[in-house]
Amino acid sequence: MAYTPIVATLGYVLSPDGLSVLMIHRNSRPDDHHLGKYNGLGGKIEADEDVAAGMIRELREEAGIEAIRLVLRGTVNWPGFGKNGEHWLGFIFMIPEWRGAPFARNPEGVLEWIPLSRLLDSCRIEADGHPPSGALEMWPGDRFFVPLVFCDDPRQFHGVMPYDNGRPVSWRYTWTS
Repeated sequence: MAYTPIVATLGYVLSPDGLSVLMIHRNSRPDDHHLGKYNGLGGKIEADEDVAAGMIRELREEAGIEAIRLVLRGTVNWPGFGKNGEHWLGFIFMIPEWRGAPFARNPEGVLEWIPLSRLLDSCRIEADGHPPSGALEMWPGDRFFVPLVFCDDPRQFHGVMPYDNGRPVSWRYTWTS
């Protein structure tokens, strides 16, 4: 059977000083598969657009901003991630330059500037196997790839993270130049 994932973008918008990241707290729709979680911005690619155009459109729709510069940091293949076990393939961007005033909220939730240090701290796992106290509620797999988005290594990462019942079962990635 052919592997046909849903192709999507996921972007992390940096504040002008580079110290905060614009995140959406998905808290508006009770039927939302992401309900309660903090996430970057993005969504499905449309049939007539490339991934960069899709990221630019999603930023405009979800946050009301115009991307000036996109940096493709990598990709993540999420077999089994979807609400009904659908497979997803995400193109992960960092957006260091943009213009406009971000919305306060959109139909999916509240947009919040989260300190980058708090986001990265939320990716840690304590000795007891849990995130630190006060960590953002995110998808459990985010802790594996989000630090790669913001690390100093200029290479792109390309990973695979199979999900089963809403939890990642493994993670591996390759760096490319």
